[in-house]
Amino acid sequence: MDRWQNRVAVVTGASSGIGAACCRDLVAKGMVVVGLARREERLKELKAALPSEQAARFHGRKCDDVVDTFTWIDATLGGADVLVNNAGILRQAADIVKEGNGPDLRAILDTNVLGVAWCTREAFRSQQRRNVLDGHVVIINSVLGHQTPVTSFSLGMYAPSKHAVTALTEVLRQEFLNKKTQTKITSVSPGAVDTEILDKRVLELLPGLPMLRSEDIADAVSYCIQTPPNVQIHEMIIKPIGESV
Repeated sequence: MDRWQNRVAVVTGASSGIGAACCRDLVAKGMVVVGLARREERLKELKAALPSEQAARFHGRKCDDVVDTFTWIDATLGGADVLVNNAGILRQAADIVKEGNGPDLRAILDTNVLGVAWCTREAFRSQQRRNVLDGHVVIINSVLGHQTPVTSFSLGMYAPSKHAVTALTEVLRQEFLNKKTQTKITSVSPGAVDTEILDKRVLELLPGLPMLRSEDIADAVSYCIQTPPNVQIHEMIIKPIGESV
């Protein structure tokens, strides 16, 4: 992590779960970290729990507008060198045939797909303006972005949104390449992770489901951004021991 010392990482969905774990891990390894989320009080709690030296390098910010947020990051901290696109939602009530063109389906696409595209666009534009050619974009995808298992309940728009993220990662890789930059992009696809996104109803339907920890995914993110300049991990799939799918 030597080359990332005191450089800026932005983590979306930072108020809990994988996002919070990534913030803790990256700031402990010497990066300046901006945690973005809607729940500002959770970000304050995260900062308060950090050792003082690390807390000084952590900035929690409520993100209502992507462009305004990255403008603030540029002006205040010099711009994002690493972006961890972690924010994602799963709405259990959002059956496609039942919900139709409803707000839950749109919310999933806005957060899980368009949010990733918008944040990546702003981080990459910032890197281009600053002539930063060695940036890294990490997208927290899902095994559901590669296969859709048969279940007794609907996965709704969540699985299609993650399939879109898989395609988006490749499109962005090609766009970065066409820009003659060394900026890397990595999709990290976990199996089930013990976070708030899996509510009680899901866990009741899947008793004994093997799960990863948020810290397992944070470790994977750090591993990916530490690779040598000539190495790009394009896709990493992580499954808990015992997962049957």
